[in-house]
Amino acid sequence: MDIYGEVKGLTKDLKVWRRTLHRIPELGLVLPKTSEYICKELDSMGIKYKRLLGGSGVVGIIEGTMEGKTLAIRADMDGLPIKEETGLEFSSLNECMHACGHDGHMAALLGTAKFLNNNRNKFRGNVKLIFQPGEEYPGGAKKMIEEGVLENPKVDRIIGAHMGQLSGEVKFGDIGVKYGPMMASMDRFYIKLIGKGCHGAYPHLGIDPIVMAGQLISLIQEIKSREIAATDPAVISICRINGGFNQNIIPEKVELEGTVRCLNKDTQLFIQDRIEKAIKSIVDFYGGDYEYEYEFKYPPVINDSKTTEDFERIIKESRLKDNIIRIKEPLMGGEDMSYYLQQVPGTFFYLSNIKAVNGQKYDHHNSKFDIDEDELWKVVYAFSIYAINYLNS
Repeated sequence: MDIYGEVKGLTKDLKVWRRTLHRIPELGLVLPKTSEYICKELDSMGIKYKRLLGGSGVVGIIEGTMEGKTLAIRADMDGLPIKEETGLEFSSLNECMHACGHDGHMAALLGTAKFLNNNRNKFRGNVKLIFQPGEEYPGGAKKMIEEGVLENPKVDRIIGAHMGQLSGEVKFGDIGVKYGPMMASMDRFYIKLIGKGCHGAYPHLGIDPIVMAGQLISLIQEIKSREIAATDPAVISICRINGGFNQNIIPEKVELEGTVRCLNKDTQLFIQDRIEKAIKSIVDFYGGDYEYEYEFKYPPVINDSKTTEDFERIIKESRLKDNIIRIKEPLMGGEDMSYYLQQVPGTFFYLSNIKAVNGQKYDHHNSKFDIDEDELWKVVYAFSIYAINYLNS
């Protein structure tokens, strides 16, 4: 079976799918136009599917010639609340855009679906195609699992891919694999510091929450630099501050919001506790009050060693043997692929295919982010060759 030739023959389809999806980005868990397009394409291939999460989640199923294992392959679908500035002829028609490669992820899974469906007599078992909304927010993977995406048939392994340029270790056109922890947890914290408003000329008559916020920011940053080992990856970032409304009025309250990224649970719990202790110490000193919320959101992405080993071996025996590397360092970005990997052995890999816009490359979540469509076939090929080898093993 000429997997390489057939997959390369899908290049035109991959571009059409990616560009069509790029034009119609939608946010969060409600993706009516995106999911309708996915369903239309699956219908044209004769692939059965069901819909979850009110219709926005789509789960296709391809059955092989005999009973066997079930492999799930996942693609995320949602865009980001960013107005596109790429200047592409197929730019977003909406006030949001695919600035993280999800259009390419969906196109690659559609290509994989077409190839595997055309060759379903070449493997046993099942391939489950997971088109999932809400990766950016609020974590559609968890909701898909709650609605049974990993059951009927029960998934034995799962794989997925990310595009763009997440890891500096992976050169353009290459695929990066990582054993064990690959991406960090993603938590959110919210703090409201409550003081007593007063005239800016008489600060002694009030309790200044802006001063409290300044002191608190310094204390929070010292948690990582002075209380956590340098070898224990962690990030604490305060990303939003809101308070005050005039140059001569000390406000009653100031809000702070931020994110915490870790690779292990103990560090997460430690940071959660230390942030509140820092808040309490400042507030007690100044005589104010506070509100504190800490949300444990996406867990770390931790790849299964056996699945990763099998995937790496299969790719090294394929046409991509010169395009695969091992990533040494995990990333502090988050991904809700982690929820699937908590339930089922699997692996998540990277394709480096970021594309320059006007001679400059822009990172993920940027209004000028773009991917090179000529590299999409590599994800289709990797998905397909792994699926056939795994299901027939």
